[in-house]
Amino acid sequence: MKRLEGRAAIVVGAGSCGPGWGNGKAAAVAFARAGAKVLAVDISGPAAAETCGLIIDEGGSCDIHVADVANESDARGLVETCVRLHGRVDILHNNVGISAMGGPEDIDGQTWDRVLDTNLKGMFMTCRYALPVMTAQGGGVIVNVGSVSGMRYLGMPQIAYATSKGAIVTFTRAIAAQYGPKNIRANVISPGIIDTPLLAKGAGETFKKTFGVSDPAAARALRAATIPLRRFGDAWDVANAAVFLASDEAKYITGTELVVDGGLTCQVQHPLATS
Repeated sequence: MKRLEGRAAIVVGAGSCGPGWGNGKAAAVAFARAGAKVLAVDISGPAAAETCGLIIDEGGSCDIHVADVANESDARGLVETCVRLHGRVDILHNNVGISAMGGPEDIDGQTWDRVLDTNLKGMFMTCRYALPVMTAQGGGVIVNVGSVSGMRYLGMPQIAYATSKGAIVTFTRAIAAQYGPKNIRANVISPGIIDTPLLAKGAGETFKKTFGVSDPAAARALRAATIPLRRFGDAWDVANAAVFLASDEAKYITGTELVVDGGLTCQVQHPLATS
């Protein structure tokens, strides 16, 4: 079913940092499969081009745009590109995020600024320029990707990341309240532990430190055991949630945080389960 037939969708963070499916890459493909005309935005041109190629090969519609969304002129430019190509912006999907390990005594101000600029300021910038377009055309949908790290401490000190992701929820709710009368919906997806190239790239060492074991496979198994469903999610779990929130099936849903975490945050604590 083409739930997003003909709609112009900007997917920010549409590339992947390695082989496999990242959340943004899967979202871009899922939007295209649902009928959207996708503008795949990423700071890496080759990564955006790979995603675009997958969409084109399936017969979908996709263009690419290279941008650093923490830069205001880049954020303005990606919205202008979507308007130039399609005459409108129906969906803005913000899926950019970086992390830095460490608590408030461990990271410096430069690291704090880099994480907050990328994760939060970049989202503000894309919304800043997409919202007037959506207002003028009579409506639109914003889907921002947060994290359960913004809700709970998961055993890994990431003070800047957690702060930025927590702020995304408040930011999005404020947009939903202010722009609801203009027929603009805004929601947050907060993924849990999702098995993406980004996870594979850095979480092996993180998990080993968290659980005090040396074997990466054992560390992954211990982390999976803390999740009620006893497994990690994948990028399609997040992408399918994004398509739903962007579609008319969610036409009365705004200002909401949709948690996609296998039940991780419904617990008071995260025990090292044995079954």
